[in-house]
Amino acid sequence: MDDYLTLQQDGAVLTVALNRPQSHNALSPALIAALTETFRALNGRNDVRVVVLTGNGRSFCAGADLNVMRAAADYTFAENLADGRAIFDLMEAVDGCAKPVIGRINGAAIGGGAGLVSCCDVVVAAERATFAFSEVRLGIVPAVISPFVLAKIGVANGRELFLTGERFSAQRAKEVGLVQHVVPETELDAAVAERITQLLQAAPGAQTAVKSLIRTVAYQPKTAVRDLTANLIAERRASAEGREGMSAFLQKRPPWWQEQHD
Repeated sequence: MDDYLTLQQDGAVLTVALNRPQSHNALSPALIAALTETFRALNGRNDVRVVVLTGNGRSFCAGADLNVMRAAADYTFAENLADGRAIFDLMEAVDGCAKPVIGRINGAAIGGGAGLVSCCDVVVAAERATFAFSEVRLGIVPAVISPFVLAKIGVANGRELFLTGERFSAQRAKEVGLVQHVVPETELDAAVAERITQLLQAAPGAQTAVKSLIRTVAYQPKTAVRDLTANLIAERRASAEGREGMSAFLQKRPPWWQEQHD
């Protein structure tokens, strides 16, 4: 796995870096498998509170690997189907990670790389980063990443950017909601660290519940999730974290999960 990813843990924060800088961190089958496995395993790790996803070198992720693209011309339908499913499973693993995921976008994020950006909860991008859903310029479509991207940027923005395949700036990415924060490259790590600090102020179990809540309610009529939302708030209020959080607030002291990181 180390050939394709580098993992660095600092306390409760795990940084996962795509490690194919010579190919701009393009998504080879091996990298896709390693990244999917890593994110799936995170759900069971109590020692990790926050995940930072980034790329080594000057790019975040250039999308599909050129060697794979060349070979795909001779793939059978079944082989292309399996490849598409593997990419979808990667997006789902990042999007569905039980931990907050910060995207540290240090450079270009193209195609599937931009898809990965859309799966992060919080995205901090360097000003020089560029983005594109360039598939239509190659005669293909951003099919398997589309559910994740459209959930992030909306249909109106997706229509334009999917149809043109154009490159766009980090500022434009912020305008459409793909990115939350844009900073000079020299301030990227400080901006990520500030977001980590904020995320570590929250209860870990509550954050996991919030991520599940968002996935469940965002695309349903509000009345359809009345019971689910009422049950969830009742469960969280009765939970150990909920009781501790309310007690700490009333007693004007930090809850246990903040004491660990102050």
